[in-house]
Amino acid sequence: MKITEPVRAFHLRFGSHDLVEPFKEFIEKVLAPKGINHLVLESNTSFVFESHPEVTGGTLTKQDAREIAAVCKNNGIRLIPLFQCLGHQGWGGAPNSILKAHPEFDETPYVPLDAEWPDIFCRSWCPQHPEVNQLVFELMDELIDAFCADAFHVGMDEVYEIADDNCPRCKGKDRAELFAKAVNDLHSHLVKKRGVEMFMWGDRLNDSEKLGYDQWEGDMFGTHKAIDLIPKDIVIMDWHYEKLAAYPSIANFIEKGFTVIPACWFKTAAAVDFLNESKRQAQELGLEDKLPGMVVTSWNGWDKESFERFINMTPAPKECDEKLEELEELYRTLSAITEKLNSRI
Repeated sequence: MKITEPVRAFHLRFGSHDLVEPFKEFIEKVLAPKGINHLVLESNTSFVFESHPEVTGGTLTKQDAREIAAVCKNNGIRLIPLFQCLGHQGWGGAPNSILKAHPEFDETPYVPLDAEWPDIFCRSWCPQHPEVNQLVFELMDELIDAFCADAFHVGMDEVYEIADDNCPRCKGKDRAELFAKAVNDLHSHLVKKRGVEMFMWGDRLNDSEKLGYDQWEGDMFGTHKAIDLIPKDIVIMDWHYEKLAAYPSIANFIEKGFTVIPACWFKTAAAVDFLNESKRQAQELGLEDKLPGMVVTSWNGWDKESFERFINMTPAPKECDEKLEELEELYRTLSAITEKLNSRI
């Protein structure tokens, strides 16, 4: 299935069996009334995998996934599972459950477990390990089937550990070619074999020197050249969370032939500016169909209190803590963006 309607998307990390009920209520009472029609659910390894139980890092079950999928379907929301690929295999030197169970996949096994930025941001798996794809594809298949999904988000943001000089398979290889190999391998399985639409973050495809982005929103290490080596039917979610003087990556992705969805966070003014500028670029190119909507991301930790705060949203007291302030601003951002996107229909 391809995108056929204006996209009003919301993203969150979720992987808790104990929070399924408040999460379903959040979908029904907050997201659906706001007009959200795409939900990017980042479960990563917080799913109880049957094919590889050794990599299970959370408590979300297959039954939980089916219940969430049913609530989304009943409310006209397309559910897109997100599973972080290649990078983000842990935080700092601490590996996630995949690399704990399969350390042979680690691109940088020599890095101490307690290492921190700037020594390492987070670990990656080796894109050339001969056994990593089989495991990853089997995990993806479980998520696709459990969530009854017709689309899948592969992450791929903030990949820094690639073509490491100590990796016997990747040493001396071109970073863009290795990054493109990982993307193309995923595309072959997801799109060609499973028939689902593929989404990914766009930051590693942004040339920082050319486009003026920093090392987080763009690439300074060579992966950006992969933009010309991957299929154009991948939907790119291009994230920029601060208000910038310009967002030239939007036009760049569109001119390259991609469908691009700008991604904001909780800062309302920055989000609205990013959306307006993205729409302007698409209109100037005469390719508005290549910019179908926007996604509001949420990177706060979700717990019962967070969901209830949204469900029963009232003005926060002045003395509210930082977490509640961020949730309040996220709610305002969600409201502002969905209102603007609804006006396009």
